Amino acid sequence: MNKIEIAKNILTENQKILNSEKAREVWKDCLQIIKEHIGGLAFKTWFEPIIPIDFINNTLSVKIPNDFSWEYIEVHYNTLLKKALFHSIGEKAKLIYIIDDKSSEKISNLSDEVISKRNISEKHLKIRKKIEIGDSDYETYLNEKFTFDNFIKGDGNQLARAAAFAVANTPGGTSFNPLFIYGGVGLGKTHLIQAIGNYAIVNNNAKRVLYTTAERFTMEYVDSIKKGNTNEFSSFYRKVDILIIDDIQFLAGKESTTDTFFHIFNSLHQLGKQIILSCDKPPKSLSGLDERLISRFHWGLSVDIQPPDLETRIAILLKKSESFGLEINTQIIEYIASNITNNIRELEGCLIKILALASLEGKEISLELAKEVVKSVATDKKFNITVEQIQKIVCQFFEIPEDMIRSKTKKQEYVQARQIAMYFCKKFTNASLKTIGLHFGGRDHSTVIHSINSVEEMLNNENFLSTINTIQRKIEINS
Repeated sequence: MNKIEIAKNILTENQKILNSEKAREVWKDCLQIIKEHIGGLAFKTWFEPIIPIDFINNTLSVKIPNDFSWEYIEVHYNTLLKKALFHSIGEKAKLIYIIDDKSSEKISNLSDEVISKRNISEKHLKIRKKIEIGDSDYETYLNEKFTFDNFIKGDGNQLARAAAFAVANTPGGTSFNPLFIYGGVGLGKTHLIQAIGNYAIVNNNAKRVLYTTAERFTMEYVDSIKKGNTNEFSSFYRKVDILIIDDIQFLAGKESTTDTFFHIFNSLHQLGKQIILSCDKPPKSLSGLDERLISRFHWGLSVDIQPPDLETRIAILLKKSESFGLEINTQIIEYIASNITNNIRELEGCLIKILALASLEGKEISLELAKEVVKSVATDKKFNITVEQIQKIVCQFFEIPEDMIRSKTKKQEYVQARQIAMYFCKKFTNASLKTIGLHFGGRDHSTVIHSINSVEEMLNNENFLSTINTIQRKIEINS
């Protein structure tokens, strides 16, 4: 390398350093303005993790942890960001987000100490089975197999996983309190909420973590009434750092138990302790629970887990077979994944049954055996219909042109038709969220998730439910 080239490299490196320093200055100015307009917890959750990277030609580039953070900031703080950027840079200001796809494992703006904690391999972790509360030890009831490492991330669960990981790293320190995860049976809710507790313990982010089910909570409360020690019961739950309750819907109709949980919830929340709940439906759709309690579920973040797409189902099966030390023909894996679509437990159960038949009865692991087992295990109701057909049926029902639900228009009648069509595409096809979005004008998976959630939240409206049922019948007839 000659002297000119060396000099050019030096100048380039110097310019990069200057751009980086300028980016930090600009972002610092922006943060000062943002701080004045939002609460401390929101600032800490959404803006502290952002890292300024580069500044050139009035364009600020920042690294943001994940798609979830980007989407939330764009929806809730876009106007505030523009104000801050225009004040710091001028009206020609531009902002580029760099999504850190691996932020679920590494976030570079943390101290070395915390980063080293995050790099601990969960494959070798030893979960403490006991937690100290007062003078005694109590079971955590956590299953050490439920970790983030062996939770397969896909389009249908990545938002829930990102939120869960944020909570695991800073219990009670984000605006996700409570964290309310909901979805159908067998989609990984229990795995994910226990992964939070396991990760928090191994990284020393919390000392006292307790996992329980709503059913066990109820039984313990009834037992405390019989023994006359309800005060001790409530006192025990108020002393945990992270309270994880599975299947919260089972508290419905149990007035005394619900009332006790309501007061425990309030106490923990006021102390800044983390509450994590799972449910089979969103908070708005819960019935039989005190409205005061349901309103508190909305204090934090509610996020759903959707059935896994084909690619995710294949990944789950490959991971499971790998854990058994077996290499199964990809044709068999793809067949199972294509025919069991809505339940991870069934998916894994099918693979286990195939392996059991092969080892116990000496049968060859073949496609024929897979077909036999899938037929006996699968409960999915299969439909032979495409995204395009669903779009056509929905548009005919609402009497609107098909191209309008693929357009960028925000006219309410088209938006609702689009959301309903996306909802049915996810329900009746094997298309991934990304694929569905592409069929609706190139929208991304987060838009599809939002549409599905919007439809599900309105199902408690009788008129809307009637509309959905009518469209569904038309789809079933045409499938």
